Amino acid sequence: MSSKTIKISEENYRMLLTLMARIQEIRGQRVSFDDAIDDLAIKKSKKNKLSDLAGSWKMTDAEWKNIRNELKRGWKKWKIPSA
Repeated sequence: MSSKTIKISEENYRMLLTLMARIQEIRGQRVSFDDAIDDLAIKKSKKNKLSDLAGSWKMTDAEWKNIRNELKRGWKKWKIPSA
């Protein structure tokens, strides 16, 4: 693979470093600037669909129970008594 030297702003350099850190955290291994740029290019080329977010929100059982209980309380509060 050949390499090229490019000039980028300090702001873009820091953004790429941040992106690299996120990718490394997800993959659990070191990544290169190439990996970060590839990731950006892939995200840019994909059309954003709601289904792309499926599974991205992780929730514990305790969090789910808390949400469910809050919803139940709200439903009871607004329940209309039978005539």
